[in-house]
Amino acid sequence: MHAPLSRFIASTERREALLARLYQEAQLAGLPPALVLALIEVESAFKPDAISSAGAVGLMQIMPFWVAELGLPLDDLTDPNRNLRYGCTILAHYLAVENGDFTRALARYNGSLGQTWYPERVMRAWQAHWR
Repeated sequence: MHAPLSRFIASTERREALLARLYQEAQLAGLPPALVLALIEVESAFKPDAISSAGAVGLMQIMPFWVAELGLPLDDLTDPNRNLRYGCTILAHYLAVENGDFTRALARYNGSLGQTWYPERVMRAWQAHWR
């Protein structure tokens, strides 16, 4: 995954560190690492300090209310390691709620359940860059 990731992260050391942690978090959550990579591409283009207009933070664009649900008040969602833990946990939860249906789980993740535009974007990125 180094080659496609180099489009977003120039530093070999940063790519290796991110990939190692991403694979660890994806495995813990039972997620395909390539799906997590595609989601991050769509959500933040691998910018750990990204903040959306809705207030979502970091690589996986975590809404701050999740800190109260899953973590500790001092959790820094701009920290890539912490953000990966939250994002993978949240996506795995939605995948369980949706009985393994990636489309519905991704739509829940994005807050667009009932629509397919977001899951389609992630799936296109997954197919095009991360398989």
